[in-house]
Amino acid sequence: SNVFVGSAVLNCYVKLSTLVNARRMGTLRNMSLRNSMIWGYAHNGRGEEAIAMFEKMIKDTNLKPNNVTLLGLLFACYHAGLILEGYMYFNKAVNDHNNPHLLQPEHYACMVDMLSRSGRFKEAEELIKSMPLDPGIGFWKALLGGRQIHSNKGLTKLAAPKIMEIDPRDVSSYVMLSNSYSATQRWQNVSEIRRKMKEMGLKRISGCSWIEVRGQVCVFVNADKKNELKDEVYRMLALIKQHLEEVCTVL
Repeated sequence: SNVFVGSAVLNCYVKLSTLVNARRMGTLRNMSLRNSMIWGYAHNGRGEEAIAMFEKMIKDTNLKPNNVTLLGLLFACYHAGLILEGYMYFNKAVNDHNNPHLLQPEHYACMVDMLSRSGRFKEAEELIKSMPLDPGIGFWKALLGGRQIHSNKGLTKLAAPKIMEIDPRDVSSYVMLSNSYSATQRWQNVSEIRRKMKEMGLKRISGCSWIEVRGQVCVFVNADKKNELKDEVYRMLALIKQHLEEVCTVL
């Protein structure tokens, strides 16, 4: 009966892809549980079931969808390749004058990626240009990351100057730009990006993490081969990986 406990249990079932158990939890009486279930279907590529749950909620309950609901629905359509359905729900939200704050930058980002995935690049570009809000650098970087997959020059051309304008010293932005240009074989642009990074004194930083053991901080750098304990570290990682695979097999 506790909403927080119910959401936690439901999320656990979702992450383990055991949606049958999630459905057995009984009536989803609040928006939080409904959202968790829709997102569960989305993460497991079951877009049609996510849509069915959403439509049933609209028809049979007084619950009002929020921006989390809509994002889950768009995400479900995206992963299931239901482009037309996603476009329909997005347009309904655009025309929902009773809820003007329903659409956020992440909804536009998902919709742009959905259109790009189906090769509708022109519509994606037009959607970006018609956005009534300033999405921020996160949107443009997400868009640029997606272009590496879709290799669309037009969207790269839109995103690149925006990113450089917002944060001209962000190393990750230059790396993403370089990768995006590489995906479209624009080697001259790649060279220009690297030259600009060198002139500005920007260097690519390797990913790292750290833990504290008995008062001592241990730093782990991505693909580190210089650590004195590298053999033990990689051996332990192999054991952890094996253990996780065995646990997942049992589940």
